[in-house]
Amino acid sequence: MALRLAMAAGFAALAVSLTACQDGSMGGGVPLRALTPVPAKTLALMAQKGMSTNDPILIRAYKKEAEMEVWKRGTNGQYALLKTFPICRWSGQLGPKTKQGDRQAPEGFYTVTPGQMNPNSSYYLSFDTGYPNTYDRANGRTGNYIMVHGTCSSSGCFAMTDESMGELYALARDSFAGGQRAFQFQSYPFRMTAQNFAKYRNDPNAPFWKNLKEGSDYFEALRDEPRVNVCGTRYVFGGQDVAAGSCSPKVDTLVAEKRAHDNQQIAELIAKGTPATRVVYDDGGQNPVFRPQAPPSTLAFANLTKKDEPEGPYDPKDYARHHLGEVSRPESLAAGEREIEVDAKGRPVMIAAAEAPIPTKAAAAALKASSDKTKPGSVVAKKDAAPEPQKPARVMVADADADSPSYTKVLGSLFTPKTSPTPATPSADAATIPAAVAAETVQPAQKPGKPVHTAHIPSAHVLNAPSVTGAVGPKATTVAEPAKAGKAPGNATSPASKTASTKAAPSKEAAAKDAAPKAMTAAPKL
Repeated sequence: MALRLAMAAGFAALAVSLTACQDGSMGGGVPLRALTPVPAKTLALMAQKGMSTNDPILIRAYKKEAEMEVWKRGTNGQYALLKTFPICRWSGQLGPKTKQGDRQAPEGFYTVTPGQMNPNSSYYLSFDTGYPNTYDRANGRTGNYIMVHGTCSSSGCFAMTDESMGELYALARDSFAGGQRAFQFQSYPFRMTAQNFAKYRNDPNAPFWKNLKEGSDYFEALRDEPRVNVCGTRYVFGGQDVAAGSCSPKVDTLVAEKRAHDNQQIAELIAKGTPATRVVYDDGGQNPVFRPQAPPSTLAFANLTKKDEPEGPYDPKDYARHHLGEVSRPESLAAGEREIEVDAKGRPVMIAAAEAPIPTKAAAAALKASSDKTKPGSVVAKKDAAPEPQKPARVMVADADADSPSYTKVLGSLFTPKTSPTPATPSADAATIPAAVAAETVQPAQKPGKPVHTAHIPSAHVLNAPSVTGAVGPKATTVAEPAKAGKAPGNATSPASKTASTKAAPSKEAAAKDAAPKAMTAAPKL
């Protein structure tokens, strides 16, 4: 009892030169905020759960969920959850801190003593997590003074609001005053559930996280603080045998049952198709309770639909009034977290927005037929191709730069201006222009000397022309054989040919007038 009174009396005079996230130090005196009592609401919660202010504590932190839990040990020797605090800011990514300046908040099992409490922190109040511990040093990790502190700004620390940090500080202070020599600080990337391990199974940090889960399983199965040892470059968790230095401790039955149950559940989730993912942040995150809330009217409506849902670990209204101070890198918080699917080696799986169509035998045969060098106007039969079902008539939307409007495909050149001839479209098929095909079957016989209207040529001939592009001059006219007498030279689809195919033959006088300019043009220059 005398020892406890001495510790309580001397606690306020502690002066240890520490910094919060490598900034700030203890001065000569102790500020009043370090002596603030535990809030009355929390004291009432303790009484409700059969706890006292001087009972030992244990703290657990979860990055992804951005939550920090305070547990207290009761008279039965087991820990029970007292209260959950939302983390206002943590930086970096999921995964352990490995070197100085990487902005990573540490992950692992740490020990916090009274000497690591900093009442004069530049960030309101703070305590040093104890990074690097024996495990970190065994794995070559560097850095120091990684804190839990107030003010919502982090460069590798766990940042709380000033109000939350004041309460955490008071809970730890009273436990030390009650005789606890040190409390355990457990830091995790996320809650150690089967669902999370199934999702993040291919993350590069997965082996390390499985090692952390061994300590988490011990605590959750027995509600007791695990003894921690380091053998080689791995954590070892257990009871008194671990405390004695054993690297092969006996596993408690309850702990073994929990591990077996979780492993079976992980295997089932993977078998059901749970994708392997990684979580990526621009620079850490924060609890959603600190993000801008929806309008009150929207919240009121949402509350009506959530009557059956369990109450959360904290009331958002309480934390909406907390002063956050200068929030670090708000643009990174606005970006939020992103889950990326990864392969067995942890590499991102790139999913194409649209898959390319799979070529069929019929398409390959058609492609081969169009590339064969055959006589102009001939139709190449498809070999070894199963007959395709008849397609319904359709109108294709033409490209503005390379194709004719859709209505010309259906109605031929009926509405085509004389000043803009419309060439045959190689991409059209017989189903696209049913009206043109029908017109071909009822076309009256042409008189000698009249060019044939090529808009009525069946599309099969066009598809098998020797050259899809650049078919001009005599080659273009070989698609259909007009009468040999009076064959019109040039492009058969010119405005002149279209007019000749629909109007009567001109008179001799008109022909003479039409021939006069041509004769003048042919005359030699003087």
